[in-house]
Amino acid sequence: MNILERIRGGGDKAVAAPERPPQPESWVEISESVSRLCSFDAAGTGHGRISVKVIQDSRPIHDKVIDSFLNKFFPSGYPYSVNEGYLTYTRFRALQHFSSAMLHVLSTQSLLIAAGLRPTPAQATAVSWILKDGMQHAGKLICSSMGARMDSEPKSWRILADVLYDLGTALEFVSPLCPQLFLEVAGLGNFAKGMAVVAARATRLPIYSSFAKEGNLSDLFAKGEAISTLFNVMGIGAGIGLASTVCSTTQGKLIAGPLLSAVHIYGVVQEMRATPVNTLNPQRTAMIVADFVKSGKVSSPAELRYREDLLFPNRLIEEAGSVKIGQPLRRVLTPRLVEELRATFPNEKFLLNQKSNKTYMVLEQSASGEDALRGWLVAAFASEMERSGMGSRDALLSEAFEKMDRVFPTFVSEVKSRGWYTDQFLDGNGSRIAFTKFQ
Repeated sequence: MNILERIRGGGDKAVAAPERPPQPESWVEISESVSRLCSFDAAGTGHGRISVKVIQDSRPIHDKVIDSFLNKFFPSGYPYSVNEGYLTYTRFRALQHFSSAMLHVLSTQSLLIAAGLRPTPAQATAVSWILKDGMQHAGKLICSSMGARMDSEPKSWRILADVLYDLGTALEFVSPLCPQLFLEVAGLGNFAKGMAVVAARATRLPIYSSFAKEGNLSDLFAKGEAISTLFNVMGIGAGIGLASTVCSTTQGKLIAGPLLSAVHIYGVVQEMRATPVNTLNPQRTAMIVADFVKSGKVSSPAELRYREDLLFPNRLIEEAGSVKIGQPLRRVLTPRLVEELRATFPNEKFLLNQKSNKTYMVLEQSASGEDALRGWLVAAFASEMERSGMGSRDALLSEAFEKMDRVFPTFVSEVKSRGWYTDQFLDGNGSRIAFTKFQ
């Protein structure tokens, strides 16, 4: 080896040429007139990520605008990433927020007029936040003990929240007619609206959760709030326009207010009807059991959503055994009867007793949705046998329990496959017991 070769090689031993780093893999995806260059760099600065670059987009302008709107205001992968009914829910949610924002501007202007001021529409928009936030603390204190009920019936409480909001708005609208009572009327109005804000926020998460399909709750929440913000801003703009023209007088507000309130309540009712909540509460459990007893089929959350009674959620369903749940044990059972029923339902986390054409169910503290389904099935089977003339319901409880035990594995498997969440039973603030006290 000569000197030149030694200098080049760095010594007597030749150094192997370094291996070339692997080149990123690339491919082109073509979908709906859009060509995208995709690259996967396993060893480079991308740390194994896929990069996508649009290289050709021949779609019309309106298609691009729609796609941009969907990306900003709908969850990724829509419509396949959400449960049925999300578009209907979103459409009426937009209507609700638009009308609500208009009402808010008009009612705030009415308050300031009643207080002796003559604000411009822009001033009404700014001061509205101060008046609203001042009463939220009182509303939180009142609503804090009702959180479990909101978990059980989020849709009914969401509607009640908007009714309270419109009630507060109505009080603000009439405040110019009684300026000597401004403090009382304004205080009651903002107190109702403060409660409404708390109830609406408390029910937001269970409602969004009912649409989450692929673990995308955060995406759903973010896009839902984006739509709310967009239509709130549009509603504020429309409200300023009304406050400057046809609603500049109290008479104009008294005409426009009820119309906007009707649109507002209609929007939130339709919004809640479209929501397929999949948790078990007394009403939904009774409807599932009633459908199973009548037809042998289990309804999905999407199939039950339009049949839920959002005005009277605690109604009893005869086909499901007319079960009333959550009553204190001392009102429906005696200690002796407790022992007899525990022998009738060994190792169960529920007790059943018929009284005044109703079946009272008492659950153990740790009872789940499956335990509630078991008790409801026993009550429904006993009621069905009683209507068939096979004896009194009390005498038929043992036979109904045996029938439930035979069909329950198939029944609960179908319930889960239809999308119901059975790990919990949401009965609001209903009373429960610990069976260990009676051992």
